[in-house]
Amino acid sequence: MEVLDCLGKRCPLPVIELAKALKSKPIGSQIRLLSDDPASAPDLIAWARMTENTVKEIGESTFEVTKLTD
Repeated sequence: MEVLDCLGKRCPLPVIELAKALKSKPIGSQIRLLSDDPASAPDLIAWARMTENTVKEIGESTFEVTKLTD
């Protein structure tokens, strides 16, 4: 699983970098996103809902994102 380190970056940068990283990946790909911005969790949940992908918070600053659509 690819790890995308966005620690220290403020929103919306983690979501933007995640979207760029997923763009070239096939459906079913997973990325572990590291982000310590307090706005990351709600931003990622909203992004996942809008893009029909999934995100799970698996730690305080760790999220697992699965690409479900192109």
